[in-house]
Amino acid sequence: MRAIRILLIIAVVLGALFTAADRAAVWFAENEAAEKIRSSQGLSGTPEVSIKGFPFLTQVAGSSLDEVEIKLDGVTANAGDRSIRVTNFKAKLNDVGIDSSFSSAVAQRATGTAHISYEDLTKAAQDPGVSVGHANAGSNKVKVTGKVSVFGQIVERSVVSTVTVVGKDTIRVRADQIPATGFPGAEEMIRAKTDFDRQLSGLPKGVKLEKVVAGADGVDITFSGEKVNLAG
Repeated sequence: MRAIRILLIIAVVLGALFTAADRAAVWFAENEAAEKIRSSQGLSGTPEVSIKGFPFLTQVAGSSLDEVEIKLDGVTANAGDRSIRVTNFKAKLNDVGIDSSFSSAVAQRATGTAHISYEDLTKAAQDPGVSVGHANAGSNKVKVTGKVSVFGQIVERSVVSTVTVVGKDTIRVRADQIPATGFPGAEEMIRAKTDFDRQLSGLPKGVKLEKVVAGADGVDITFSGEKVNLAG
């Protein structure tokens, strides 16, 4: 019986040591991965990386992580000749292939969401005289207000616009209808200000935007991808 108790104590101690070593390895790997992602993607901030699953060391031995979560707030993305601030960026990555130094990381599947406030969307608009806000008219509708000068008179109109995803990386805002102004050509001038596309460049290879939903304080973007390269 004494021998069995000793064996049990040894097993518990070894298990505790293995768990501690495993958690320490996870902490180190999360920090290394966060820095690799920040530098390779040219991010303005360092993401929060969380590696799921236990034990971690056996996943590393197999060069594949079951699930990784990435969170980042306040990242600046390029949008054509302008930049746009993206907040509440969250991504879940599955089956992430890695090497021992984390210099390579490719996720077989990725899903996530990001948020762009109306204030930041306004800054990314075509013209400084344009503002974007909540339309309360549908899940993909926003209110866009623009001003134009016609024959020396300032004409301001607010329109309900549809915001959509075009291609893999572009957000499009288009007015559903321009209200009549009574000034010849004013409608076309207003549309030239209120309608715009913004391409989000610098997305990791393999990621594509799927849909955009307008809410009370901004738009929420859903994205997904396959074979997403995170560190190269």
